[in-house]
Amino acid sequence: MNKVPCIVYENNDVIVINKPSGLLVHPHKLSHEPTVTSWILEQFPYIEGVGENKHRPGMVHRLDKETSGLMVIAKNQETFFFLKNLFQTRAIEKTYSALVWGHVASREGIIDKPFGILSGTLKRSVRATKMIKDAVTHYRVVHYYKSTDSREEFTLLHVSPKTGRTHQIRVHCASIGHPILGDILYGSKKHIDVGKKLGVPHLFLHAESLEFTLKNGERVHISADMPEELKKFIDEKLH
Repeated sequence: MNKVPCIVYENNDVIVINKPSGLLVHPHKLSHEPTVTSWILEQFPYIEGVGENKHRPGMVHRLDKETSGLMVIAKNQETFFFLKNLFQTRAIEKTYSALVWGHVASREGIIDKPFGILSGTLKRSVRATKMIKDAVTHYRVVHYYKSTDSREEFTLLHVSPKTGRTHQIRVHCASIGHPILGDILYGSKKHIDVGKKLGVPHLFLHAESLEFTLKNGERVHISADMPEELKKFIDEKLH
């Protein structure tokens, strides 16, 4: 089945889409699969040329392929630079839902851990020694769960990254011993194996809400429900 975004908000300057998990944001030289970019150019051909990169028309931020949820796209160049400034000055509030392994003891916390790229890989780590960048993530516990056989514990978090580093939430959750379900890059072999047995559908990370001020001064709060396959996993596999 072809995965396509759905529009959850639109005005003359911006589009906010809900991206399904499994959909690439922009083309990869080794892949010819559909992308958010190809969808944008098909639905809104006039956005071609907006932005600073022809492969990312109108895009001022991105989501990993396996992450679902909200993305904001600029319809024109003036709005692109307006949104770019909002992201650079951290004036856009982003909240993600993440289901992580284990019982997160602190009901609320801040993960302030710079990280970089591990030598010889594309993997990020707080133990890396090159390309280190500051990274700050706030989290709040929403609910504690156990698997139906009560062998495994899980915690549903609301997570707000205050910086916008690649893989930030995934790296930070793993760094405190609570990797995200379905994360085959930052989870341990045990987590991956048990996750497969439980039937985790994909990375359990969803960009749930965005709050920011439009060019006209209007403050908007946009949200997208957790995907049905993730809701179903919680309902059927956890208690």
